[in-house]
Amino acid sequence: MTELLKRITVNPKQCGGRPCIRGMRIRVSDILDLCVAGLSFEQILEEMQDLEMDDLKAALAYASRKLNHPILIP
Repeated sequence: MTELLKRITVNPKQCGGRPCIRGMRIRVSDILDLCVAGLSFEQILEEMQDLEMDDLKAALAYASRKLNHPILIP
């Protein structure tokens, strides 16, 4: 999983500092939005030919990691 997450880059001068795929202007949230819209991985790869299957897996892994954090209740 660590190798996949290396595909996610954050640059304050690009896309408002939002996480992107391999330094491109394709945000993790763009990938997630396409999945929510019902596109398959194959359809996304067909539409965005600069992406690779591991980029899509990395976007999901990144989102999962960001959401899976403990919440401390006092």
